[in-house]
Order: sequence, then C-alpha cells, then structure tokens
Amino acid sequence: MSLQTLIMDEIKTAMRAKDTVALEALRAIKSEMLLAATATGSKEELTEDDEIKLLQRLVKTRKESARIFTEQNRPDLAEPELAQIAVIEKFLPAQLSEEEVEAVIAKIIAETGASGIASMGKVMGLASAQLGGTAEGKTISTIVKKLLV
Repeated sequence: MSLQTLIMDEIKTAMRAKDTVALEALRAIKSEMLLAATATGSKEELTEDDEIKLLQRLVKTRKESARIFTEQNRPDLAEPELAQIAVIEKFLPAQLSEEEVEAVIAKIIAETGASGIASMGKVMGLASAQLGGTAEGKTISTIVKKLLV
C-alpha cells in the first residue's frame, strides 16, 4: 500500500473520530506530497526515499516550532505541534538509537579509512545513504564530527 493511500485512509479515520490534531498533521502530509509531486513537473509518483525525506522535513519543522513555542512560554501552541510529530512519525521507519548510529558510522569510517574533519563529507554521504530514514541528519552529522576529530 502506497503512503498516499495510507494517508487518505488515516484522514478518513481521523475525520470519523473527530481527531483535529491528527487530521491537521495528515492533511499537511498530503499537501506536501502533492506539492512535491507537482514541483517536478512530472506525473511520476514519489519514491519511497522522497516520501521519507518529506516526512522527516515535516517532523523537523514541527520540532523547531515546538522548541520556539516552549522558549516563549507558550505550551498551548507547543502541545499540538508535539502531537502532530507523533502522528507523522507513525509513517517513518523506526529510528535508530544514537549508539546504533554511532556503530554504523564507526564501521563506515573504518572501511573508508577516513580521518580528520576533511573526510566528513565523504563519510556523511555514505552514512546518509546507508542509514536512510532511520536517523536524522543532525544526529548523523554530530556523531561523524565526534568520531572524526
């Protein structure tokens, strides 16, 4: 079942349950998928990698919004953002722990013989490709820096 079909089914379920937070998050996903599909100018469907990147971008923006609202002492605005994150994350692959990510990156560094911060781009490219949607780019970057310095 494609992500788009799954989202449409979840939208219907959220409408029946009158779950406004889930409905808002699901509609945001649907909107972003439509924008991404039409932005390329082709009728091709999004690849699974594109869908994962899209979902990760949505989660990242909501985390940033929630952080800002929390800093401004606005929990009434931060709570819906955090609830939407939970809804969106249901469609993402399971996220690896920092220890698991570190083990994968250490293996990549050992295989490539990378050393020093100059090799960061090479390691980041391989790590991002290998870890796919199972880890955030910021987490990968932080661990690569830590291991290469």
